[in-house]
Formats: sequence, C-alpha cells, structure tokens
Amino acid sequence: MNELLKYVGAIILLVGVLVLAVPFLSGGMTNALLLVGLFLIIAGFFVHIFLNKKFE
Repeated sequence: MNELLKYVGAIILLVGVLVLAVPFLSGGMTNALLLVGLFLIIAGFFVHIFLNKKFE
C-alpha cells in the first residue's frame, strides 16, 4: 500500500494536465477549467513531495 501512496501525487498531477489538455484540444477553455487544472497540478506537486519524504 505504501508503494501506491508514493505515486498519488504524480497521479493528481497527471489528472490536472488532462483537465487542461482535453478542453484545449476540443476548443472549450474557460477560467474555471484553468483554475481547476492549476490547483490540481500544484496540489499534486506538493502531495508528491510530502508523501515521498514521509514514505522514504
């Protein structure tokens, strides 16, 4: 289980990238999607750092 927790931050980061990429490719960008994508990328970055330090 700890091995899976090390990758939760990276998964959140990738979800944030998908939130930004899919509307960009379909042509429907809004400020709400940009903010959600930004939040997920920043949160994923910090979760990845925190969990890697905790479970190392």
